[in-house]
Amino acid sequence: MATNTLQKIQNKHIPRILDFLQDVGKVTAGTILSVTTISSSIVAGGLVGLAISFRNLPDVRVLRNYVPTETSYIYDIEGNQIASLHDEANREVVPLSDISTPLKRAVLAIEDSHFYLHQGINPSGVARAFLTNLEQGEVVEGGSTLTMQLVKNLFLSPEREFSRKVAEAVLAIRLEQILSKDEILELYLNQVYWGHNTYGAETAAQSYFDKPASKLNLAEASMMAGLIAAPEEYSPFVDMEAAKQRQRLVLQRMQELKWITPEQAQAAFERELQLGEIDSFQTSRVPYVTEAVVQELTERFGRDLVLKGGMRVQTTVDLQMQALAEKTVQKWYNRWRRRGVYLYPSEGQMALVAIDPRTHFVKAVVGGVDYENSQFNRALQARRQPGSSFKPFVYYTAFASGQYTPSTPVKDTPTTYRIGTEVYKPKNYGGSFMGEISVRKALKLSRNVPAVRIGQDIGLNEVIEVTRRLGIESPIEPVVSLPLGAIGVTPMEMAGAFATFANNGWHSETTLIVQVTDSSGQMLLDNTPQPQLVLDPWATATLTDVLQDVIKSGTGTNAQIDRPAAGKTGTTSSERDVWFVGYVPQLATAVWIGHDNNYPLAAGATGGTYAAPVWQDFMKQALSGEPTKQFPNPSQFDRP
Repeated sequence: MATNTLQKIQNKHIPRILDFLQDVGKVTAGTILSVTTISSSIVAGGLVGLAISFRNLPDVRVLRNYVPTETSYIYDIEGNQIASLHDEANREVVPLSDISTPLKRAVLAIEDSHFYLHQGINPSGVARAFLTNLEQGEVVEGGSTLTMQLVKNLFLSPEREFSRKVAEAVLAIRLEQILSKDEILELYLNQVYWGHNTYGAETAAQSYFDKPASKLNLAEASMMAGLIAAPEEYSPFVDMEAAKQRQRLVLQRMQELKWITPEQAQAAFERELQLGEIDSFQTSRVPYVTEAVVQELTERFGRDLVLKGGMRVQTTVDLQMQALAEKTVQKWYNRWRRRGVYLYPSEGQMALVAIDPRTHFVKAVVGGVDYENSQFNRALQARRQPGSSFKPFVYYTAFASGQYTPSTPVKDTPTTYRIGTEVYKPKNYGGSFMGEISVRKALKLSRNVPAVRIGQDIGLNEVIEVTRRLGIESPIEPVVSLPLGAIGVTPMEMAGAFATFANNGWHSETTLIVQVTDSSGQMLLDNTPQPQLVLDPWATATLTDVLQDVIKSGTGTNAQIDRPAAGKTGTTSSERDVWFVGYVPQLATAVWIGHDNNYPLAAGATGGTYAAPVWQDFMKQALSGEPTKQFPNPSQFDRP
């Protein structure tokens, strides 16, 4: 009777099978023989014969060196994760040994219980599905082994066609000839989609149960295995009842296979599950930091490697200090807005950068008052005029020239410079002049005319050369008004330059990244500080000594903290930008306040009035618990 049934099926479907084979490639005698004598044991042989016809199938040998696309992770200086980066696939690749035995067994039980017995295809399953699909005229039943699923996901389009199913079988057989079963299972478990943009067992385990795949128990593993067929439909985040039904099905199958006992199956089903949360689409905890890091990574490695290469990026940022910086900026922005400092509140902004002078590691960066409303990172991207906060570069150059000391007299009197057909007459804030004063007093009180005079005396190209050594890359021209900050620089550049003053002339490249490795731990980038002495020690210590007076009794008294500190106020013409940039030996910080549309702040706004209190507030809290350190005394060094 069975023979008669098979004969009827053959008579009905042989013409359609032959037509199909002619569509997909040359029909060999061996193939026709396989079809005309179809049975469960011959189907596999017939499909092997078809391999001759599939001349354009992918070469599965590439999988010997295949590495799935993998999510990159960004961490703070202490190893706390602050962001994950991925393209279409959010995935963390792990070895098979780091996937729990219950999950491996649960997946095999529901997807391919004969995995370790077949050679890529399961003949009886393929035959049954093949004939059923022919009977219905479409693909209605799957016969795919785990290996076939893997090659489908890696190489083939998702269309449900007979030709694709045959291609799956051919490629699966080829794959089984070059990779071991464990290698195939490892690839599958790292490749499979588990819903909610999570790919691979590790990422799915972290998302669904907030634990690594190696720690999944039978209850969790059986639920995860049940999701593979339709992850979003069966997801416990979407429909817990459906997820439990699938879990029961997996446990029943494991019990049928005698891989678990009935008691274990029941206990697993009844066990209460603690779900994690969908985090594949979560935004960064510190978006301004993440954006800056991604920009640097992309410039070095390219976008594809950043989003798909499984990088492990340790940043220089301290999350606690970053949170403090963000809180401080928000607090003072709201305060100044309420007091009318921002004439155009919707355009009002503030930025803060804090750098460790000993390493030039960026500890905190705030690019604006509200990232959701504006993603523009003013700390790194906005070139604003620094005003008088640029003067320390002029005075350092003067000290380093050997021609000036803090007691050297300089004239604060009217003067005129002819620039082509134009005449430039520098003025002090308030319009007054003080006659002949010391260099110390000129810098402490931020007198403009002496700074311009000194700049002309020592040479502005020399000043520019100093700024380049300090890491400032923004365009600078040697215009007469350069000592008054007639250029555009970023808060990051200013904080980095002043950090070198804080370290008495020792400079490392300012960076947000400590190191980058791939997922296996291979070093891709090592930013271990390599400090170089770029400034004269005596000139730097002398500058710091004078800048301490700025805070003690000069224009920066609102920046006084409970320890020695040095810094400089900055205010541009028409009050468009106000700054305070200052430092202690352990930390250098720049604060900028202004409007995005470059409109003036309230009349009378200065860096000492509005930026210095922000700096003071942040530094007091950031240095809480840090020991007080003294700056080097100029007498320790030889004068140029």
